[in-house]
Amino acid sequence: MFDLETILAFVTATLIPVLLTALVCLLVAKYLLKMLDKLLDKSHLEATLIKFIKPVLKVLVYFLAILIIANRMGFDTTSVVAFASVLSAAFALAAQNALSNLFGGILMLWTKPFLVGDYIIAGDKEGTVLEIGLFNTVLNTIDNKRVTIPNDTISSTSITNCSVEGKRRVDLQITAAYESPVESVKSAIQEAIAATEYTMDEPVPPFVRVLSYGESSITYVVRVWTENAHYWDVYFDLLENIKVYFDRNSVIMTYNHIVVHQSK
Repeated sequence: MFDLETILAFVTATLIPVLLTALVCLLVAKYLLKMLDKLLDKSHLEATLIKFIKPVLKVLVYFLAILIIANRMGFDTTSVVAFASVLSAAFALAAQNALSNLFGGILMLWTKPFLVGDYIIAGDKEGTVLEIGLFNTVLNTIDNKRVTIPNDTISSTSITNCSVEGKRRVDLQITAAYESPVESVKSAIQEAIAATEYTMDEPVPPFVRVLSYGESSITYVVRVWTENAHYWDVYFDLLENIKVYFDRNSVIMTYNHIVVHQSK
C-alpha cells in the first residue's frame, strides 16, 4: 500500500509536471495551428493545396506535442521516431505512383501553369480544365469527353496554355490551283476573313501569304487573331467562308484527281 506521503510526492514530482507539460503543448499547438491557418488563408495558394497542407500540418504539430509529453513522462522517444521513419519509408515504397502523382499535383498547384477554366494542350491531350486535384487533372475536350490525366504525367510533359493571354491566333493552310492568280486567291481569302465574325485586327492584322508551291497546287497560310472564347467559331466559320468566297471569285480549289490525255 502506498502511503499519503508517497502519493503526494509522485503527484508533485511526476504527475503535475507531466500535466502542465501536456497543457502547455496543447495550447501552443492550437495557437500555432491557428496562426498557420490564417497565413494559409491569406496566401495565394490554390484551395486544393491549402486543404491538403492544413491536415498535414495538424498531424505534424500534434505528433511533436506527443513526443514532448512522452519524453517528459520518461519514455525513450528515439524508438518512436525510428519506428515512424521506417513506417514512412515502407508507405512511400508501397505507394510510389500515388506519391508521384501527389507531388506532381502539389507542384502544379504551387507553380500554376494553368487554372480551372483554361484551355490547355498537354502532350496528346487538350481541353478545358475542369478540376486540378492532388492526384489527377480533369479536362473536358471540345467533343465533350472527360479526360482524367495523372498529375505525374501532366507535370512531366510540355504544357501549352491557350487561355492565359486572352487572345489566340487561328492558323489555317489553304490550297488553290496554279490556274487561279495569287492576288485573286489572297483577295478572296481577305473577303472571307472580313465576313467572319469575331476576327480582330490586334495584336496583328489578318495575314495571308503564299506558303509553298506543291506539285499540283499553291499553299497559302492564313493567320487571324480572335478572343479565346471565339476561337473555334472563327476557325470553322472561316473555313466555310473561304469556300464561299472562292466560288464567288472563281478560285479553283484543288483535290486529288487524275487527268487522262488521249492522243489520236
